[in-house]
Amino acid sequence: MQGPDDTGSGISVHRFSEKLLEQPVHFHVMKLSGGFFLWIGAAPVLSNLAVSVNSRLDSAPLSTLILGDPSDPGPSSLSQRLARRTKKQVFLSCQLPLSDGRLALLVENRIKQEMETRPDAF
Repeated sequence: MQGPDDTGSGISVHRFSEKLLEQPVHFHVMKLSGGFFLWIGAAPVLSNLAVSVNSRLDSAPLSTLILGDPSDPGPSSLSQRLARRTKKQVFLSCQLPLSDGRLALLVENRIKQEMETRPDAF
């Protein structure tokens, strides 16, 4: 049975939002076979993209920034932590300043909360 956000092509979509530090933050998850794409932001922009995947040769997931500023470690670091947590390949695009430690922690905690309540979406 398909859910309301299921496209029928093996890719399912899940969206949720939260107000963090007085700003709206939107989360868009596309569940893929063996992984997921997570977009986080306040406006519809794609200015960075990181990917992480677990390796049988290293305990830390491998990560690289495909698009964006290589001096900003935020997207790669978050995608690594999510890959470690889920044991899946993670594509992540975050359009928020993760250099703000408070915001980064709130964003990550909100993702973890959603993963606990909707594990089928990831």
